[in-house]
Amino acid sequence: MTVDLRADKPGSRALRGPGGLSLRMEPRALAVGLLLTAAALAMAVVLIGTGDFEIAPWDVVQTLLGNGSPANDFIVNDLRLPRVLVAVLVGAALGMAGAVFQSVSRNPLGSPDLLGFSYGSAVGALTVIVLFKGGATAVAAGALVGGLLAGALVYLLSYRRGIHGYRLVLVGIGTSAMLVAVINYLLTKAQLVEATRAMVWLTGSLAGRDWSQVWPLLATCAVLFPLVLGQGRALRMMEMGDDAAYALGVRVERTRMLLMLAAVLLTTAAAAAAGPISFVALAAPQLARRLTRSPGSNLLTGALMGSVLLLVSDWASQRAFGADQLPVGVVTGLVGGVYLLWLLVTERKAGRI
Repeated sequence: MTVDLRADKPGSRALRGPGGLSLRMEPRALAVGLLLTAAALAMAVVLIGTGDFEIAPWDVVQTLLGNGSPANDFIVNDLRLPRVLVAVLVGAALGMAGAVFQSVSRNPLGSPDLLGFSYGSAVGALTVIVLFKGGATAVAAGALVGGLLAGALVYLLSYRRGIHGYRLVLVGIGTSAMLVAVINYLLTKAQLVEATRAMVWLTGSLAGRDWSQVWPLLATCAVLFPLVLGQGRALRMMEMGDDAAYALGVRVERTRMLLMLAAVLLTTAAAAAAGPISFVALAAPQLARRLTRSPGSNLLTGALMGSVLLLVSDWASQRAFGADQLPVGVVTGLVGGVYLLWLLVTERKAGRI
């Protein structure tokens, strides 16, 4: 791999590898990425030590290195580490998916929460819970199928000689409204036990997560993250407009479809593991962009920011209300709602909406 000094921005470096794969590096973005990685690791250690049985951060580190007591080893590795890993992976998946959708739509409101994909996963999961009384694996599969079907529906309804950003957002909002109606209908058809189970899933929670949720989510991220990052250069060109991207040799529709499919899969995999956790995909890419002050999609920093946001939200939910008394989806919803209002006011003052 070589360093190309002819980068897009003064002070940046482009790492070029075999097959033409390139990764543009900017000093500030690299520094932000390292800080976010350090923050995620620190919050993970703190979160593992948080609970009814408190464990000091140093003891957590020692246990993770294999030098802990039997009691700490059981609590850390069997009970709390899977939950933290799910939080890291879900946050990263939602952060990267949000970055993709916002870049493809060229709209800060382009988020799986607003485009209907999360609601599609919810409809799929609730169908399995309410109508088929399915178990955890069946619910996860239902969420995956529902999200993919919602993604296909939004794409088809938005397509008219290409995908326009605002058309994609408007169709997504309309699709979300219809899916919410389906969710409400399924809840009215549910018995008390199924309705309670459905509401817990709809809130979005990390409680009770174990290694059976970690491995499928890790495999999904391991496959899709390199795929999305490999399309980063084409995605930056597409932000200049379809005509400019075509002129630069980008196969726009193929690239857009591939990226949207990958982002929908990341969103639905996250929903299958932890429920439809809201607003992380909306806020993480924009916060990352403000920190890096870098144009473009900020895919990797968006993923890191998503992990940090979800870890901090889970820690706050446990500290403020006791372990597992408040699902993490409630915290992200409260914070994300305030952020969305601020974003709408800012965009309106800027004359973009």
